[in-house]
Amino acid sequence: MSITEATSPTNQVLIRPARADDADEVFRLLAQLEESYLPDREAFDLTFDSFASGDANALLLVAESEGAAIGYALTTMTRLLYTNGTSAHLQELVVDGSHQQRGIGSLLVETIERECRERGVRQLTVASRRAAGFYERLGYLSTADFLKRTFD
Repeated sequence: MSITEATSPTNQVLIRPARADDADEVFRLLAQLEESYLPDREAFDLTFDSFASGDANALLLVAESEGAAIGYALTTMTRLLYTNGTSAHLQELVVDGSHQQRGIGSLLVETIERECRERGVRQLTVASRRAAGFYERLGYLSTADFLKRTFD
């Protein structure tokens, strides 16, 4: 995977694959996702270790600035019948609140898109309740309602 760097007047941001030693910082960022699930560290560690070790069906990227994780993006990939190949879904995108509005989320999405193209992915989808405008500015179109059912 190629590494992307972006510079701004205030700092340099590095987008890179997650490493095992990113777990604490990514867990801290996860708490900012504002979802209906409270982060459980034990469950997080099991899943994070799988993604950080290079799970071929997932892409976990970290945005790093000055040695600290300031954002992350998690994308899963699976083969589907109707796409005639692999479909990817951007599951989670978090940028630390103190670093928002600097283009870091866009940089994470652009890196995911580039990696999807390199892997021959046919489509990239994202479900968003609060950030639809962000994705629309990046060229995404609303094509369906997203429904979910949770299980205990």
